[in-house]
Amino acid sequence: MPYPDALNGKPKIIFFTDFDGTITLKDSNDWLTDNLGYGERRRKQGNLDTLNGKITFRDSFWEMMETVKTPFPECIKALCDNIKLDPYFKDFYQWSRNNNVPVIVLSSGMTPIIRSLLVHLVGPEANEIEIISNEVADKPGKSKEQEDGWELKFHDDSGFGHDKSLSIRPYAKHFAERPDEPRPTMLYAGDGVSDLSAARETDLLFAKKGHGKLGIHHNADQALDADYRKIL
Repeated sequence: MPYPDALNGKPKIIFFTDFDGTITLKDSNDWLTDNLGYGERRRKQGNLDTLNGKITFRDSFWEMMETVKTPFPECIKALCDNIKLDPYFKDFYQWSRNNNVPVIVLSSGMTPIIRSLLVHLVGPEANEIEIISNEVADKPGKSKEQEDGWELKFHDDSGFGHDKSLSIRPYAKHFAERPDEPRPTMLYAGDGVSDLSAARETDLLFAKKGHGKLGIHHNADQALDADYRKIL
């Protein structure tokens, strides 16, 4: 449920989460690039250039996806065959449904891929999860079903392509303007560079185990090293 609908049930907790490498064990965009695009070596160099400020995340991600020429439905099928879920996310999601905890995916990936993977890996109940992410568009004169027929459609004009903090701020503003209304605790789980802006907007950060980028760059004393077993 988008803001403000997510507040209708007066939740005590709102759980924002990254998708790739957080809900999943591997990054779906990395998998596409490594296997159907320009390969792992160039991707990792682009990641380093992003971390070192030589290129924006937005430009690096655009470059990665432009090298993937496979028709989009075939990309989704390949990802469903190869991407695995954090083994404890299904339990976490069931707990969240039972305890009135909205789960909101904030991703720098692509909504159609995320939705397809969630439904494939979690089940039809995952259609209830709100996803705020980039979209996919047909290239001019082509369609997504064709070779080299699709492209990214970024969520906003930021250097991230999707500045996740902008999706969290309406919640903080809502309660700042209503000081007598009980404010839910806002949590965030993430693993990478595109999560930095969102992590600063929440009360507690869970950094996915084995991914040190958030702790290094966010300098968050409250960051907890956790997978969904520990989060639950």
